[in-house]
Amino acid sequence: MRSPLFSSFVYLVLGVVFTVFAVQQVTMNDWNFFAYLLIILATFDFGASFRLFSLHLKLKKQQKK
Repeated sequence: MRSPLFSSFVYLVLGVVFTVFAVQQVTMNDWNFFAYLLIILATFDFGASFRLFSLHLKLKKQQKK
């Protein structure tokens, strides 16, 4: 099983990649369904990244006790 910190980093990178793809899609083809889909995927990835990072901090805090 991967650590929450590593998974958080992976989701953060995916969120950035989807954001870059969405910006390129909008500049080339204007707003369409695919651009919205990429933005939704990026939002979910950023949310998962922040949630896993907070889980990492919580686990780290519990291990200190």
